[in-house]
Amino acid sequence: MSTEYVVEPAPVVSLPVDGRSGRFPVARLFCIGRNYAAHAVEMGHDPDREPPFFFLKPPTAVVTSGIFPYPADAGAVHHEVELVVALGSGGADISPDAALDCVFGYGVGIDMTLRDLQAEAKTLGRPWDVAKGFDGSAPCGALTPASRIGHPDRGTISLSVNGEERQSGDLAQMIWKTPEIIATLSRRFRLRPGDLILTGTPAGVGPVIPGDEIVASIAGVGKLEVSVGG
Repeated sequence: MSTEYVVEPAPVVSLPVDGRSGRFPVARLFCIGRNYAAHAVEMGHDPDREPPFFFLKPPTAVVTSGIFPYPADAGAVHHEVELVVALGSGGADISPDAALDCVFGYGVGIDMTLRDLQAEAKTLGRPWDVAKGFDGSAPCGALTPASRIGHPDRGTISLSVNGEERQSGDLAQMIWKTPEIIATLSRRFRLRPGDLILTGTPAGVGPVIPGDEIVASIAGVGKLEVSVGG
């Protein structure tokens, strides 16, 4: 017997998978903050004294069209290139040794941030979810299965705007590695198949405006090209 709903259910948000016709259904987006020391310093924090922390974006943040819908009255909108970890299985209290067994694959994502709104919220001691979780704030590329590329823990991660390199780092610079991130999250949430984890960004974040062309890439994982819409 089919379930009757009083309003139309939201459509399933999904990502393409490189080399496959099937798509990856997205459950939740977990993001880790200040996971590269240079970016923590860039944002005015001390990575030696402040461990990374987590926040969430809704599935409606995911954009796969290659066009970032620039928000109206946005102020400064900043780019943050990140390695995306896609979970094919989950659970609670996962050990770091077993964490990578949960990973389906990896991709390239961009955490778009309303920097003015975030700064104001920080000053006032208020949550800054809206600055990170607005619709369209997570452009993502196709996932590459771990069965093909393994589990990348080093390699160049970079982003350019209009051909000018803005961000460049290495996955090896992550303070918390992928197994540690998964294990830590699983102590606070029961992780599910379809969960995505954005693993932090290197230094060099900066603004984008309508008409800009963004190219983000991670060696051995993939490339994401995004046009900033008006």
